[in-house]
Amino acid sequence: MEWLLNPWVISIIIVSVVVSNIAALKYTAHMKFGYKDKIKYLQEKYDREQLQKEAEKKEKK
Repeated sequence: MEWLLNPWVISIIIVSVVVSNIAALKYTAHMKFGYKDKIKYLQEKYDREQLQKEAEKKEKK
């Protein structure tokens, strides 16, 4: 138990945690979560709804 409280061991643990967190952030920074796909889907949905509304207006006339 005495070796665990050694300042060198504590320092190595802290440095390893910091380095692993930086590596994880670097890895996840380039992930794509499909946000652009969602925007594209919503835009297409809006366009379809607008076309339907226009078609309904033409049918009423």
